[in-house]
Amino acid sequence: MKLLDLRLRPSTAVIQSCLGSFTSPDQEEILLIKPGGTVELHAIVKTTTQNDNDDDDEDDEDERTYMKLITRVETRSILRSCSVLRYPGEQKDVAVIGSDSGSVSVLEFKDKNGTLGILHCTDFGKTGCRRVIPGQYVASDPKGRAIMIGAVEKRKLVYVLNRDAAGKPTIASPLEANRGRAITLAMVGIDNGFDNPIFASLEMQYDGDNQDIIVADANEADSKGTQLPETQLAYYELDLGLNHVSRRWATTALQGACCVAAVPGVADGGPGGVLVGSEDWLEYLHDTMDEQTSAGDSNHNKNAILSKRICCALPRRRLHPKDRTILVTQITVHRQKKSKFFAVAQTELGDLYKVTLKVDKSVEPPKVEALEVSLLDTLPAAISINVSKMGYLFAAVETGDHYLYQFQRLDVPDAPTCRSNDCQDALAKVDESMEYWSKFRSVATNLAPTFDPTDLNNLRKVHLLENSAPTTGVMIGELAGNEVSPQVYLMSGRGPTSAMKIIRHGVSISELAVSDLPGVPGGIFTVADNSGAEGSDSKKDRFIVVSFADATLVLSVGDSVEEVGKESGFLTNSPTLACSPLGDDGALCQVHPAGVRHILRGGNAKQWHCPGLKKIECASANRYQVIIALAGGEVIYFELDPMNQTLKQCGSKDLKADVCCLDVGTISTGRSRSMFAAVGCRDQTVRIVSLTTDKLLVQLSSIALKSRPQSVSLVKWSNVQAGHTEELDLVIGLDDGSSLRSVVDTVTGEISTSSTTRFLGTRPVSVSNISLGSNVASLMLSSRPWIGRHDDASGKYMMAPLSYVPLDHGCSFCSDMIREGIVATAGNTLRILSIDSTAIEGGEDEAFNAQRVGLRYTPRQMTLLSVTSDASSNKDKRKVVIAVAESDVNEYGLDAKKAMGLDEEGHYKPAKKDDGDAMDMDDDSDNENAGGDEEEDEEDDEEKEAKKTTIRGPIPSGKGNWGSCVRILDPSNQCTTLDCVEMGRNEAALCCASVRFHSKGRESFLAVGVVAGMTMHPLKQTGSYILLYRVEGGGHLKLLHRTTVDDGPILALAHFEGRLLAGVGNSLRLYEMGKRQLLRKCELRGLPTFVKTLQTVGDRAFVGDMMQSIRIVRYETSHNRLVVLASDPCPRMIVSQEMLDWNTVAVGDKFGCISILRLPESAETSALDLSGAQSLWDSSKSDMTPRLELLAQYYVGEVVTGITRSALVAGGSDSLIYVTVSGRIAALMPLTTRDDVEFYEQLESSLRTDAPRPTGRDPKAYRSYYSPVMHVMDGDLCDAFNGLSHEAQSEIAETLGKEIGDVKKKLEDTRNTLL
Repeated sequence: MKLLDLRLRPSTAVIQSCLGSFTSPDQEEILLIKPGGTVELHAIVKTTTQNDNDDDDEDDEDERTYMKLITRVETRSILRSCSVLRYPGEQKDVAVIGSDSGSVSVLEFKDKNGTLGILHCTDFGKTGCRRVIPGQYVASDPKGRAIMIGAVEKRKLVYVLNRDAAGKPTIASPLEANRGRAITLAMVGIDNGFDNPIFASLEMQYDGDNQDIIVADANEADSKGTQLPETQLAYYELDLGLNHVSRRWATTALQGACCVAAVPGVADGGPGGVLVGSEDWLEYLHDTMDEQTSAGDSNHNKNAILSKRICCALPRRRLHPKDRTILVTQITVHRQKKSKFFAVAQTELGDLYKVTLKVDKSVEPPKVEALEVSLLDTLPAAISINVSKMGYLFAAVETGDHYLYQFQRLDVPDAPTCRSNDCQDALAKVDESMEYWSKFRSVATNLAPTFDPTDLNNLRKVHLLENSAPTTGVMIGELAGNEVSPQVYLMSGRGPTSAMKIIRHGVSISELAVSDLPGVPGGIFTVADNSGAEGSDSKKDRFIVVSFADATLVLSVGDSVEEVGKESGFLTNSPTLACSPLGDDGALCQVHPAGVRHILRGGNAKQWHCPGLKKIECASANRYQVIIALAGGEVIYFELDPMNQTLKQCGSKDLKADVCCLDVGTISTGRSRSMFAAVGCRDQTVRIVSLTTDKLLVQLSSIALKSRPQSVSLVKWSNVQAGHTEELDLVIGLDDGSSLRSVVDTVTGEISTSSTTRFLGTRPVSVSNISLGSNVASLMLSSRPWIGRHDDASGKYMMAPLSYVPLDHGCSFCSDMIREGIVATAGNTLRILSIDSTAIEGGEDEAFNAQRVGLRYTPRQMTLLSVTSDASSNKDKRKVVIAVAESDVNEYGLDAKKAMGLDEEGHYKPAKKDDGDAMDMDDDSDNENAGGDEEEDEEDDEEKEAKKTTIRGPIPSGKGNWGSCVRILDPSNQCTTLDCVEMGRNEAALCCASVRFHSKGRESFLAVGVVAGMTMHPLKQTGSYILLYRVEGGGHLKLLHRTTVDDGPILALAHFEGRLLAGVGNSLRLYEMGKRQLLRKCELRGLPTFVKTLQTVGDRAFVGDMMQSIRIVRYETSHNRLVVLASDPCPRMIVSQEMLDWNTVAVGDKFGCISILRLPESAETSALDLSGAQSLWDSSKSDMTPRLELLAQYYVGEVVTGITRSALVAGGSDSLIYVTVSGRIAALMPLTTRDDVEFYEQLESSLRTDAPRPTGRDPKAYRSYYSPVMHVMDGDLCDAFNGLSHEAQSEIAETLGKEIGDVKKKLEDTRNTLL
């Protein structure tokens, strides 16, 4: 077995983000490091679109802000941290990356396309994410002179950056700043001007006696009287003269301190120092302050200097328990103009605060007098927050979609505010006998103002980056009922961000208008406005022409689309084969079966008639050229005379074959005609003919096809990689449902011998040119619409389907309201569509669109159910629904939330406002706006959506509190909720399964595994139950009975030979349905830990243990017992599994590895024991269970949470599709031929040495992280061939015995077979 790992969609989760100007000084960009070793660079783009308004003299402007993907870099390593660095005198920033490679990397992006350059990759230690190997934290000096890279414990290294005589950046040997028994929590570079660089580090110092206390809960430690280690803020100074690092200063931080941010220095109008975030408090610290608390101070001394701390409590939520602290997780300082700055801080609940420092600049150096913390808004809890100079805030959200926000205002005088002066006064009044840290918790609880979180008031969402992390499960199938390709259903999110994501391979489409037509059309065209009148635009369309079997419908494009008659000049009683504007004076051309009609500007028309009884079969036209094909194979060419603006016949030629399609191409800038025309013939050939005067209609080249061509198109595009040179592609749609693309030489007209073919659907393919993102693209219509274009960044040709219904005909469309659209027909309807061009800017792996269906709690497991669609009907109509088990720990149930005044989503219900003091509006303004109520309602809906935010509900004070429900979704109706049953108080639904009992025939029941009062540390529960539901009325749940079980939580359920198989703790039980409860039939005890996964086929069950891998169990009917056939000797922590066949299973573990295991042939024979003597003999031995054979294993780099075997296209071959916790979707595709295996093995071997290593990690060592990679090729590494230089590609292609184009074609064809 040989497999190829292909990434379909990259990870959507973010480890850390940085803001800088990486490609150009005037562009703000965000650098994202993601799981799986991916580095992405996004630019914040703000565009303005002019909308013509006939009523006003001025045009309306539509502003749009979004994040555009510039480049993506695969490092094939575990990324841990990043920082931004700007060398002295430079205008651009570089990125400093910390990883598991044992190296520190400094990366630059050379141009606006994000071409990667590796400035430094310096080794310092061993590989891996070890506690004493630096890489977990990276900090840079604000002046760009040094960087510090630190480990979780003990080690810190400082690198001095400089330039040599030639101006090339250099990096010195590392300087150590180690400190034993110190755990580092955060690290930042201090703004110290051009004095010696200083780095601040939050550290927790411990000794040998309390190593187990540092992870204890602070509240629990206080209740037990345990002394927790102190958290200290330490300054490390780099002496540039002595080339030495010393620990300059240290002070005790507040309890629970975990994040730190540098304050601007004196040169930038600030005081320097840092802001430290802890539990309930924000504190300012700097070495210029008076002596503060240090390690070893007595409680009396601490109380004496309590008032010297500049710290401020946080405003608290009204319903937050008083015995629970609130941890500050993120702090970001933003520098404004004129030496101003402010900070934003976020807590674990998502509340965002504005932090203002009151600085006394009259003294030298400036001194901080007070802190002021005001509530800004409530956002989803973020991993990283960046504030842009353009007034935007980017939040890399921990669970759920990432958002780009725009500041609406910064002054929040009416927001809940807390001041450090008030806090200091309150601390001084607290009883001195109280413990030191208890004083802070008491003041924070009683003094801080309270609030109820609401929707956004000071921020506004402007862009969304889809994020499916954490992904907890996957299911693939065509469940919608009306689509061609299957959908990918992902369970994602956590708590209030929980959702069911329906992922479709395709570009998202916006349907702008749909109208009925009088019949089924045979073609559709658009005619650009070439009238030359004042206010006209040649890029905008003037007419939409719809052709029927015996008529033509002409629609005028303006403020609205209206039908026009003969005044347009078109012949309306005949079908139209082609039409186009002619020249620049408003003339038009219409080709119909009987001839060519030249429509002049005044409305008069000139007609060219076909000779004899011949008819025109097909035609093509542009602004100056017309080419037609008559029955029998004769091609006639017309050209517009530039002198008298008349259409004249220039020549004709008999091609000796019937013509079925042709295209005259588009005219290049600076030319008066297209140089070539493409002609498709019924003899299964496509020919390129010349349109130049000296070689008119002379055949230049041809290509033989396997099927008859349905349509052809010549696509001119600008090759950015080759200096904006013009390239020409020939795109052919075939009758067998496939498309073919080949390159045409722009000088000689020769067709390249290396062509790429892709199957698109079951219908003949129609091809037309459209505009997408200001570039030319191809629209290909089959049983599913497709889009093809060239990617400017990589130069690669990208194809992606459109997530829309099948279309019959289509072409480009442009108007005042729609700059880049498509007008198409589907059946007897006319549709105007708009394509989201930003959805495919990241390449093929981002040609996915997601539909989100919100859930109440974190989804744990889902299963399919077959139910009766209409209970009132006598006919047994059945449909498939999805049952989802949801549960959250530390969460209130729905009834408890409603009792506290919260709605179903956990939002606080707004109080009624008194409008007595509202501002009176003039009656005139009301009358003026009376006609625009609908537009105002739409704007209000958009504004409400932009202001909507996710709010984490109140947290229960005790342990073992759960909120849970079971939901039924209808995938055929946009996954709407059919029923949702809330579990009892503190009950959690952890698993579910569809089961059919023999005694109940074909009826499907829903079994749900529930635990009550479960706590994690220690793991225990007050009860475990199996709930059995009947699905009635098309999707409504009815509880039949509840069965109490013991021996642990229920984590897995499965249907097994007409019964229910349940994993209860470390036992496997088989249940039959009874009248009042489930009846236990047999049981297998003694499994290692907990049954985590369970799948069945025939009389076998594949049981996944939480710690000890897979066991294959067989049910013996004659003895009514469960017998272990085989087990895996390797202790894998199973998270997910999928059966491949009767004997083979694929598993994913918690360490990010995928393994494929097979039952040996001898295991089935050895399991047969008819006499019982074998069992008696084996009982004296330790373990005689047969072992599973390992067929393949591969390190993914992320925890694989879902595996399924499926095909992503209709009629395609099955692959092993898997998803990871961070949202990555990938496939393990089997290689079926020896040639494919040898090709990819040789290519991977060559690229292991030739591919760039941004972090210095060896690709093979990375894929063999925990165990050697076996029989799996790295598809991401093979795709790196496209990014190599031409010389490197030539060397690798020569090693493979192929041409460069053949290698690229092979890589593209392999991916096309999957998608």
